Amino acid sequence: MTDRLTGLGTRARLEDKIARLIAEREEDPAPFAIAIIDLDGFKPINDLYGRTAGDGILKQAALRLRAAIDDSSMVVRLGADEFAVLAPLVFSAAAARHLASTLIEVLSAPYDIGARSVRLTASVGSSIYEHADETTEALIGKAETALYEARRTGRNRVVFYSPELVEATHSVTRIEQALRRAVSNGEVEPHFQPIVALDSGHLLGFEALARWTDHDLGPVSPGLFIPLAEERGIMPDLSRLVLEKAADAARNWPRHLFLAFNLSPEQLVDQSTAREVLEISARSGLDPRRLEVEITETGLMSQPETAAAIIGEFKRAGARIALDDFGTGQSSLGRLRDFPFDKLKIDRSFIASIMEDRASEHIVRAILAMCTGLGMGAVAEGIEERAQARRLAELGCRMGQGFLYGRAEPALATAEFIHLRESRRLASLKRT
Repeated sequence: MTDRLTGLGTRARLEDKIARLIAEREEDPAPFAIAIIDLDGFKPINDLYGRTAGDGILKQAALRLRAAIDDSSMVVRLGADEFAVLAPLVFSAAAARHLASTLIEVLSAPYDIGARSVRLTASVGSSIYEHADETTEALIGKAETALYEARRTGRNRVVFYSPELVEATHSVTRIEQALRRAVSNGEVEPHFQPIVALDSGHLLGFEALARWTDHDLGPVSPGLFIPLAEERGIMPDLSRLVLEKAADAARNWPRHLFLAFNLSPEQLVDQSTAREVLEISARSGLDPRRLEVEITETGLMSQPETAAAIIGEFKRAGARIALDDFGTGQSSLGRLRDFPFDKLKIDRSFIASIMEDRASEHIVRAILAMCTGLGMGAVAEGIEERAQARRLAELGCRMGQGFLYGRAEPALATAEFIHLRESRRLASLKRT
């Protein structure tokens, strides 16, 4: 009943203690609370710095949790990076939320791993024993359901179990099943958002973005189905489907236009990814030199060696590599030295506030200066106003995308858009 690494109790000890509490309070079922805690982002850190560093983080987390609870409570390690706290003297949802928030706060302080320190966040699912007929399994299951919702909806938060939560979970399951059918039946489509030269407005290429309209559910937001696809292991099949359709459309574009598409973190740990993508490109007749592969740093952190090999295959075939959403998450300047990126995509959060927030402008200015020094291109995402585009051009940014230049559109509408823009460009060249 004792975890060898941390010295905490195990799931078996938790279940035994809950069963004893329920038996003691059978005649007068006074409430008590449990909270299940997950360390957000632990796996990438463990993969990046090694098991010894990961074990050190788990030991530090165990000590912090012990220090954060009172003498009547207990903390156990459920396995991997999950812990649980049983609080016999927490009687209300409000008190349970306060306890959970305290646990998140103590777990979010920096962790020392040798000469380095790292930060993690935590997600918590909590439930309360309220009825005499409730079982140990049911109570833990409710907390696990709440934890799943906390992870699904952004992490670094507390979710308290409620009957409405069960319905939300069932709704997600229905969407998952519909998405699996849609991918199997080829019903997810690529839409294409233009990427332009900021000085002239000329088209440079398009980013392929997955869009899905279900027969019963109607249009489903990519903000919902993309994270779900990543979490449930659907993303590789979805990506292949979207890329096949996108490559078939892009082969008919003028040859100077490139096709950008995203690789998921899951694909960056699969050694067959580059081969599959290049085979799709070959079957469609799309020159791989017109491909631009966008990746996020999260994907690089899990298995850097595998990611480096995949990137190397793409580079040897002539494809370009872009680091997406730069400036957010755990972005590291060391990544720019270790991987041969051709472009950085500046996250839209900086662009949205560049006209009002001097800090955002200075960050963008620094990123652009760094790109110049490293010989990389830079693409500003999320441009919605002409004033933003002008400021970015003044700062030296040469490429951009956003609603100012066009929303993501289906293949046919994109072909018409290209024809119109190319006609105007050629007419302008003739005049000059």
